Amino acid sequence: MKRITIGTRGSRLALQQSAWVRQRIAEQYPGLGIAVRRIKTTGDMITGVPLAQVGGKGVFVKEIEEALLRGEIDLAVHSMKDVPTELPVGLHVGAITEREDPRDVLIARDGRRLADLPAGARIGTSSLRRKAQLLGINPGWDIFPVRGNLDTRIKKLETEGLDAVILAAAGVRRLGLEERVSEYLSFDTMLPAVGQGALGIECRQEGEINEVIAFLSHAESAMAVDGERALLRGLGGGCQVPIGALGEVREGILFLQGMVARLDGSRVFRAAARGDAAEEVGKRLATDLLAQGAEKVLQEIYREVR
Repeated sequence: MKRITIGTRGSRLALQQSAWVRQRIAEQYPGLGIAVRRIKTTGDMITGVPLAQVGGKGVFVKEIEEALLRGEIDLAVHSMKDVPTELPVGLHVGAITEREDPRDVLIARDGRRLADLPAGARIGTSSLRRKAQLLGINPGWDIFPVRGNLDTRIKKLETEGLDAVILAAAGVRRLGLEERVSEYLSFDTMLPAVGQGALGIECRQEGEINEVIAFLSHAESAMAVDGERALLRGLGGGCQVPIGALGEVREGILFLQGMVARLDGSRVFRAAARGDAAEEVGKRLATDLLAQGAEKVLQEIYREVR
């Protein structure tokens, strides 16, 4: 290949992630021409309502996938937490890069930690997963929906009079905003979204582009994310349902945690599984959570958010 085109969303974070991938490919293939094309997605265009009400899965990838299928771009760079578990026929995730910090972070207006925020504190997040876990800790907090790119959500600390916002550590770190972090939230406090912190390179299943991007794949990160996505698939959930997961690989064994919660945080189901086959571990963990009572909770949530 003499030239390739990378498709990406147009936010500062998405462009930063795509620039990183572009640089890695350019270093590996010095003679290859690489263009970057910005594509506006449904999730970018509809910002006035919570994500759970936008409808459908893949609101941040659908238009980019359509460009892939039309052959207008050769690969797409996604945050894996935005990628549905079922992809269009003819496409696949050809590489998952080494994962950044998968934790969530608290950015408080006055620098306080989560445990120091009083009842009535206004905490901003657009994620039902974060909202449910926060209310499970303190039902007295006022969880305020915030949409927009990472910079916009931080600015809403002032413009919306929020006490704090919860964001993904990976995005904060990739934009060099670590000095704003008040606290990195432990996994006991807040399980992350499926795939959080990992970048996925989506492309057509056939073609030379698969050989070009193969070097970007990180085996342990891919195993962890594959297990998390198998869990999500087994639960029948999407990225806008209060489901959390974390896969960690140690000496070839996947240690997988999972969480399902009621929207108000009044019931939180957590379980763990381990094994050397990511798909099997994810399925087994999903079965365990459903048997605990998560199936009824998920049915309630789907009725409420749809």
